Amino acid sequence: MLARIKRHPRLKWALIIILSLIALFFLFFGSIYFGLWGKIPSSKELTELQQNKATQVLASNGKLIGKFYVFDRQPIDFEQFPEHLIEALIATEDARFYEHDGIDNRSLLRVFFKSILLQDESAGGGSTITLQLAKNIYGRRDFGMFGIVINKMQEAVIAKRLEDIYSKDEIIELYFNTVPFSDNTYGIESASLKFFNKHTSELSLEESAVLVGMLKASHYYNPRIFPERSRLRRDVVLMQMARNNYLSMEEAEELKLTPLILDYKSYSHDKGIAPYFREQVRKDVSKVLDTLKNKDGEKYNIYRDGLIVHTTLNYDMQQLAEEAMLEHMSELQLEHEKSYGNYAPWIRNKKILNDAIKKSGRYQSLQKEGLSESEILKKLEQKHPTELFSYEGMETKNVSTIDSISHYLKFLNSGLLAVNPENGGVQAWVGGVDFRFFKYDHVAQSKRQVGSTFKPIVYTAALENGIDPCSYFSVREVTYEDGWTPSNSSSEGDDPNMNYNLKAALSNSMNTIAVKVLMETGIGNVVEQAHNMGIESDLPEVPSIALGTASLNLSELTSAYTSYVNKGHYSKPYYINKIEDGNGNLLAEFKPEVSPNKAFSEETRKIMINMMQATVNEGTATRLRYKYGLKNDIAGKTGTTQNNKDGWFVGITPDLVCVTWVGADDHRIGFRNTGIGQGANSALPIFAKLMQKMNADPGFNNITNARFEPLSADLAEMMQCPPQERDNFFERLFSGKSKDQKRNKDEKKKKGFFKRLFGKKENDN
Repeated sequence: MLARIKRHPRLKWALIIILSLIALFFLFFGSIYFGLWGKIPSSKELTELQQNKATQVLASNGKLIGKFYVFDRQPIDFEQFPEHLIEALIATEDARFYEHDGIDNRSLLRVFFKSILLQDESAGGGSTITLQLAKNIYGRRDFGMFGIVINKMQEAVIAKRLEDIYSKDEIIELYFNTVPFSDNTYGIESASLKFFNKHTSELSLEESAVLVGMLKASHYYNPRIFPERSRLRRDVVLMQMARNNYLSMEEAEELKLTPLILDYKSYSHDKGIAPYFREQVRKDVSKVLDTLKNKDGEKYNIYRDGLIVHTTLNYDMQQLAEEAMLEHMSELQLEHEKSYGNYAPWIRNKKILNDAIKKSGRYQSLQKEGLSESEILKKLEQKHPTELFSYEGMETKNVSTIDSISHYLKFLNSGLLAVNPENGGVQAWVGGVDFRFFKYDHVAQSKRQVGSTFKPIVYTAALENGIDPCSYFSVREVTYEDGWTPSNSSSEGDDPNMNYNLKAALSNSMNTIAVKVLMETGIGNVVEQAHNMGIESDLPEVPSIALGTASLNLSELTSAYTSYVNKGHYSKPYYINKIEDGNGNLLAEFKPEVSPNKAFSEETRKIMINMMQATVNEGTATRLRYKYGLKNDIAGKTGTTQNNKDGWFVGITPDLVCVTWVGADDHRIGFRNTGIGQGANSALPIFAKLMQKMNADPGFNNITNARFEPLSADLAEMMQCPPQERDNFFERLFSGKSKDQKRNKDEKKKKGFFKRLFGKKENDN
């Protein structure tokens, strides 16, 4: 043999070249294997694979409402993969998966020789599921002209180690939990939820084929963007399954006729259900995680550690609340704009616009760059394509930044908070009309004047301080020491000689009487009562507090009203039950905060519910009955603030307290008139529409069918007095006392009515 080689120099050189190439290959492979081109994970490291995992936020029924992630990944177990999903993957990506050890040696050599010797960029191919898994986990780096070879050899080493460590089923599990899909989605569970709104275990065969087909090129075959392209790729997967005997040809052809139907659910931070709620949960969970450390002594990361956050949110009620809000606000917005016409403050009041411009992030960033005001305004006047919010749908227009700011000034906003009064568990949370365009959360961040929704606190304090519910107060206007003269919104129809009892005055929201009740009760006593009911904000000790001039947030107001249906104990709204790691280990747990002390007596509580039921049945909230047809047991209170800036409604059922607010983000912009801006028109309809939707859903029967406990015979008898009576001028003239001073003859003249009727006041315990 050697003699033959010596006689043929060409053969000699050919052999030298072949041996050199083989030596070069092994040297090159050795340089990769021993990490000269970058460290390859060891077998030990591969046994402890840790991938970035999305933190899941779950509703009270365990349904996913959102995620926090760098990569949207949600791992599941092998048992949760339907068999047809695994078959679709193997048939399409690696038909010999169960026969090889993770590496197709022929394909690897082909890549080496074609890529290096022939510079054939299309040489790829032959990649097994295990090789793809290696790529999914560790990605690829740029090594220039040798990049594809180096990366594939590194992947080959990793793949071989993976096959030595994991079973074939475990490799399938790892693959499906790491493979990238469209729209920044990683793992089959996240993709299944995003594109079909169902868990992987619930996928149909054709849906599995769509997702497997996407793996060839996730963007190119994105079914949301390119549905026809995705459908054709799905059909290729089905035919591959038939060719590999997972389906008959007849079954494949029949499935190809199935239309591609998506149920796309985006879990982006700005979209999806309860975005304001999710943002508040993110803030709170992040604070909690700052106090915790994992087994390695490091802080947990909400975006990478795959935690599970269990909340109190009622998924179905949240959906209905968002629908109710959008339905009403779209109508109210039109009414609001039409009422102003060309005289709208966002058009005519240049100070409002200029202030909004200077508060904008764009203005402030340009200011930090050192630009003068004229230079900043010149830039802000430049037009560019901009997506603008509209209830009719998003629209892109060529507008300037100033145009955009002016556009958003006209919009009303809204807030809604619904809780279980027994423990404060948040059932629904709507912080605004659209989180993408209005980031400010009117549940968590906003404080506004509460208007007449503060009056029940005044009347509660009055009852607690001995004022008889059948005491009569004159509707007549009075001027107080500071020169302030409160009037009623319906003053043109009030008879100044008429007197009303507490129930009639509250249900009809009479301002003049509310202030008189406050003054007789004592401002300090009313403020103390408010704090006893969970109001934490400082309250001004002035007569106008009776009309709700204090600024509170939805959470405080909601908390105060829970006491009326929770035996006198207020409960603070809470919304996170517990935080777990990805394996279900408890990291933090949260309990309801219910006041141990009663804010008022049981008799006061029952009378106040009865008086607020009258608000719904015969007072300012009667449109719940005549317009929306609600027959539920409902107590409530409307609220409208000065100059129609804010509209409020508090709806109370035995098992739900719901507070709604409506107004403009800029407090200088109010409603044009009380007809539009009053709480009964601006805020009440959101609650009304929510209740209509809940009434139509049997799943809410426990709430919608609940009934208030009727008044006892003694309390009912005590409340039996005419709602109003005419002031007897001559009696006052000769007695020398006003009706407001006299109240009632005989025994009703005395205070401490409950002490007389029931003995001493009920013990706080």
